[in-house]
Amino acid sequence: MNHDQKHHSFFIVRTNEGAYDLEAALRFVGNDLLVAIYGGEKPHIGAVAVAQVRPSRNDAAIPDSTVSILCLLGHKEDEIAKNAAKKLSLALNTTVTVTAGIHWDDISREGIDAVIKNSEILVDRVIAKIQNEFPQMVSHHFNPASTGSL
Repeated sequence: MNHDQKHHSFFIVRTNEGAYDLEAALRFVGNDLLVAIYGGEKPHIGAVAVAQVRPSRNDAAIPDSTVSILCLLGHKEDEIAKNAAKKLSLALNTTVTVTAGIHWDDISREGIDAVIKNSEILVDRVIAKIQNEFPQMVSHHFNPASTGSL
């Protein structure tokens, strides 16, 4: 894969659990990752989360992640977006932006629980795919001095 291919890769990852399945459309933007998680009868953008790796407050040599969230009025995807962005940023040691928009009409509490579980499965599949197919995009060296771009 040449330089242009690795920085402009676009791909889809899906769950296949049989009910309340989700998709994630992913694109590398430089070394950062842009992810759209969606599913249901009316996919949309309901929440956006941006996660950036930073030194832990307890030990600067250990990475942690800070997450900023924007949730649109009446939407409840903020926790899915936040958890996905944080987990992805820590696993890949990069800045990650996640949008989430999931909607099934008249979904039950059990259905909501299945969506949350499927979002976790989806994120694990995204991490595995990137680690296996795009290993050059995974930074294994946390550098506390490189958390800013200015």
